[in-house]
Amino acid sequence: MSQFPNDSDPVRPLDEIRNDIDSIDSELVQLLSRRAGLAQEVGRVKGRDSKPFFTPERERSIYEKLDATNPGPLLPKQLRAVFREIISAARALEKPLTVSFWGPAGTYTNMAALQTFGNSSDYIPQDSIQDVFEAVERGEVDYGVVPVENSIHGVVPETLDMFPQTNVKICAENYVQIHHHLVSVATSLEEIERVYAGPQPAGQCKRWLRMNLPHAEIVETVPTAKAAERALGDPKSAAIANALGAETVGIPILVERIEDRSDNRTRFLVIGFNEPARTGRDKTSVMFNLRNRPGELYRALEAFYEQGVNLMMIESRPAQRASFEYLFYADCAGHRTDERLIAALHRLRAQALETTILGSYPMVEQH
Repeated sequence: MSQFPNDSDPVRPLDEIRNDIDSIDSELVQLLSRRAGLAQEVGRVKGRDSKPFFTPERERSIYEKLDATNPGPLLPKQLRAVFREIISAARALEKPLTVSFWGPAGTYTNMAALQTFGNSSDYIPQDSIQDVFEAVERGEVDYGVVPVENSIHGVVPETLDMFPQTNVKICAENYVQIHHHLVSVATSLEEIERVYAGPQPAGQCKRWLRMNLPHAEIVETVPTAKAAERALGDPKSAAIANALGAETVGIPILVERIEDRSDNRTRFLVIGFNEPARTGRDKTSVMFNLRNRPGELYRALEAFYEQGVNLMMIESRPAQRASFEYLFYADCAGHRTDERLIAALHRLRAQALETTILGSYPMVEQH
């Protein structure tokens, strides 16, 4: 019989199939135990050499090898989900990590944290993005997770504004597909008089709300998990929330997928202090400010153009130390150790008043 049965193979008795599954489960337990022991050994080496316990570049290598050797029938995303938890458990054996996120539990930032670190890390929700940065800066947690831009609504200014105020670095990035659901204890749309939602979720579901709840009052409530909490205690209301938020709060989903656009996703950053090694497909984030005179931004960006470095995002924010002056943030393809990027940043430093590398980290492919 082939490794993977097909429709033409004879159907075996159920007990025989289950006995094979039990045998494989026993082998898996033994193999996972061996892997966990090796992880503990790695942890002792990292502790001795003061190396970081979260290494996104190593995790990317593991996932790429899984994709290359996966024979099926598991889909690549399914196999990655399994190994994300294996890696999370192994990392916890090396050193239990504490991770802060913009809470409460059930927010999209919570989802991004879980997708990055798995269920074996310790999570500490914070009341604001600023609190996440400060918890990492003070060493109260190992890492933080914050949103930085949405594919529809653009950058999250609160995140960009915190980089000049702290010394944290960007260690990794992740993308979360945004699926909004209408959650409520009501049994029909006709019962709903109010919808609790943050400004971005409400804006991203504007067309659906206009067509299906035209007379409902939109009550601004952030973040999404708090909106779900308010709807739980208000029988004539609903909230816009994600599946994790609904599950966390314990409120039913009345209507699934009410977002106006299916391609809505948010990019999140992992902040900390380690600097991932080069993988060959990396992204570097920089922050710089310029003299207030004509052509300065053009000349600054020319540094990247001359070296053939692809700029993937550029955004300006008001400088907090002076009126009508701006800081610029840019994401560019490449690692800080790449020759072309080294040359581009050297030219940028000659042009800018101040240049700071916020981090080089593995680029997450958007599928």
